[in-house]
Amino acid sequence: MASARDRVLDAYETLLIEHGAAAITLDAVSAAAGVSKGGLLYHFASKDALAAGLLDRLRDRSAADADAIRTAPDGSVGYYIRTSAPGGGTPGGMTRTYLAVLRLADGTESGQAVRDALAVVDADGYEALRDELHDPVLAWLVQLVGDGLYLRTLTGTPLPPGLGVEDLLARMRRYLPAGPEMAPPAP
Repeated sequence: MASARDRVLDAYETLLIEHGAAAITLDAVSAAAGVSKGGLLYHFASKDALAAGLLDRLRDRSAADADAIRTAPDGSVGYYIRTSAPGGGTPGGMTRTYLAVLRLADGTESGQAVRDALAVVDADGYEALRDELHDPVLAWLVQLVGDGLYLRTLTGTPLPPGLGVEDLLARMRRYLPAGPEMAPPAP
């Protein structure tokens, strides 16, 4: 069972995604989390502390995702592209937390803190790709393709009819250096 702190952050994410930052109150978060307001305040003394907790969660999940990128059996590029695409999903709730943080940026005074946390996520992914590709431009190109797929994931936009992630990876294999990162997925 999730800890009270995790339930509060889960509820906060849900409220941000469904209603935006302007609609968030500590009472609404505590009710959605199923904890007393005192229980919420024990973990997060204010809305700013709650936002900071969500940004910490994003950074933690990003670090875990970067480790997964580096150790993916089919290589960093395949992992990055597949988990960025609609339906691919990153393990550990990264997509959901990222979307909540984007909503947090909409209506809070935490703008710089949000941008800083998003920069950490961006750097984590880039460095993990660069570890395997070695070429900074190729790593950035893969990241940009993944970012475009991730935007589709966040907005619910489907892939073009008749095309899928494996089609994209097959074309990318023509341009990227051969190696484990571009090996076809195991059956």
